[in-house]
Amino acid sequence: MIKTFKTIDEQIEILKSKGLEIDDIDYAKDVLLRENYFFISGYRHLFLKSPKDRMFLNGTNFKELYAMFNFDRQIRNIFFKNILIVENNAKSIFSYQLSRKYGIKEKDYLNPSNFDRTNEKVRQVNDLLKKIKRQIRVNGGQHSATMHYISNYGYVPFWVVVKVLSFGLISELYTIMKREDQKDIAEVYKISVESLLIYLPILANFRNLCAHEDIMYDHKTQRMIDDTRYHSYLDIPRTNGEYIYGKDDLFALVIILKQLLREEDFVLLINELSYELDILEGKLKTISLDKVLDTMGFPNNFRDIARLDEYGN
Repeated sequence: MIKTFKTIDEQIEILKSKGLEIDDIDYAKDVLLRENYFFISGYRHLFLKSPKDRMFLNGTNFKELYAMFNFDRQIRNIFFKNILIVENNAKSIFSYQLSRKYGIKEKDYLNPSNFDRTNEKVRQVNDLLKKIKRQIRVNGGQHSATMHYISNYGYVPFWVVVKVLSFGLISELYTIMKREDQKDIAEVYKISVESLLIYLPILANFRNLCAHEDIMYDHKTQRMIDDTRYHSYLDIPRTNGEYIYGKDDLFALVIILKQLLREEDFVLLINELSYELDILEGKLKTISLDKVLDTMGFPNNFRDIARLDEYGN
């Protein structure tokens, strides 16, 4: 089917023809113009009578649909700022580890011999180091600290370089480190190397999703995280031996952040999510908050994760 341009009036008529109630036409028109019909309609599946039925549940109102859109925007902002904290922490930890061990000049810390030299990694190491050097050249000139070191010292230490590197590159950098360097970094977080190898690309993926304002609440990751003590502490149900929440959904991101953020930051994250859920619940009329939580992969007792320390108490 070929898609054709639809005016705002035509978009309104399409929504009404599918059973969506619109009390204030001018308000709906303004929202659709500012926010984009395509993205708002991305939340409609929660309010449909069935997956195959493209009709809205009886009584579904435009403002309810828009409330879901706004809720996703708010939690996306909450997660984004916390992912940025983890990104900044990781860059600091990585640069400290590599600078301490290999030196502070580019020729030292970006020496291929500092990284995994097994046959299957050699090409990846060489390619990634080229990407890093390219980002330093392209982005370095726009960063005052980078320019300061180049002008005054003729080189840029890694703790400055990381500021111009993407989280995706930092994530990949961890995969090419020597095992002992990977262990030293993982120990800072008190998790395994294997877990951190999974967590970093998931975080980079969510970071990009947040930065581009994509739909977040029902996002599924390409890789599942391993079972953690938090799955069992929260008594998350299983189906065919697999936990139904917290594996490849938004709650998996919560579990990752629980392990990588400082406690006070994580408690604030949970409090802010709880606040936004309370706001949303007051605006939902045709569906329950439980349906939203289920789609997000959140167990009803998700707030309890903030009270669990490393020993589960």
